[in-house]
Amino acid sequence: MVRAAVLPAVGAPLEITEIDLPDPGPGQVRVRLAAAGVCHSDLSLTNGTMRVPVPAVLGHEGAGTVVAVGEGVTHVSPGAPVVLNWAPSCGTCHACALGEVWLCANALNGAADVYAHRACDGSDLHPGLNVAAFAEETVVSAACVLPLPGGIPLTDAALLGCAVLTGYGAVHHSARVREGETVAVFGVGGVGLATLQAARIAGATKIVAVDVSPEKEELARAAGATDYVVSSENTAREIRARTGKQGVDVAVECVGRAVTIRTAWESTRRGGRTTVVGIGGKDQQVTFNALELFHWGRTLSGCVYGNSDPAKDLPVLAEHVRAGRLDLGALVTERIALDGIPAAFENMVAGKGGRALVVF
Repeated sequence: MVRAAVLPAVGAPLEITEIDLPDPGPGQVRVRLAAAGVCHSDLSLTNGTMRVPVPAVLGHEGAGTVVAVGEGVTHVSPGAPVVLNWAPSCGTCHACALGEVWLCANALNGAADVYAHRACDGSDLHPGLNVAAFAEETVVSAACVLPLPGGIPLTDAALLGCAVLTGYGAVHHSARVREGETVAVFGVGGVGLATLQAARIAGATKIVAVDVSPEKEELARAAGATDYVVSSENTAREIRARTGKQGVDVAVECVGRAVTIRTAWESTRRGGRTTVVGIGGKDQQVTFNALELFHWGRTLSGCVYGNSDPAKDLPVLAEHVRAGRLDLGALVTERIALDGIPAAFENMVAGKGGRALVVF
């Protein structure tokens, strides 16, 4: 038996309880978690913004050590350090055939599986976003396990599973920031901090961080921000003033709110690119008029999982970490136990801190 954080129903509080995990079957891997990041997507699952079958063990950003492998698994073996990939591509759907593996139609099929049971009554449990990382151990599809490149601390490596792949990919794959360009990042949480570091790595000359909290300025500047703006109704005007009245070349929205998306758009120069990373609810409606779409010539695009291919991007990120260009620890503002996850959700809602990391 292992301890895990279970979401019994949408809108219900998490329950820290013991669960029974089976031995890994064919094509499966059992992993002992070293750490798991508390991501806004986990919060979105608890409140119904995103939906998966429940009851479920949440957590999708994790790293750990292989305990056992099932028949047919050859790319990892017991004792190997690994990063969990919550959105494995099937390789056969239309998106995968186009090389757009981040849009795989079958990536979340595993969330509907029954992967474990409550120890108290034997009731079924689903694996959240495929990997159920809010647990001391988990059993996942082999496709959800990526070998961790050497030289990366195992605990901090959990952040590579979502926040860093998303933030780095938003800059390098979606917005394709070029050296010398200017960037604005809206939202200084875990993904926003990763995005700031990625913009610095890309060679952006001015990097404006925007957040509702004045207390996050130090975090943002440590991650690479050259400027910091406390969000207000004048945010777009202030960003344009700091960029020769033009606006930034690229704005990355990491919040998922209609007003923030609209502000990011208005902060972007004519012909610039606005990338939306934040996951908003269906009630968050963003409106544009036809004339402004024509006149400003901006590109507005969504960005799923950083438009990343984790298998290809993980070695690249590892090299940035080893070279000192990417600081994983700088994203973490709190290290907690499993029972600290509800408080981490509260801090997220209140706009406090960066990434909370569950350390086992």
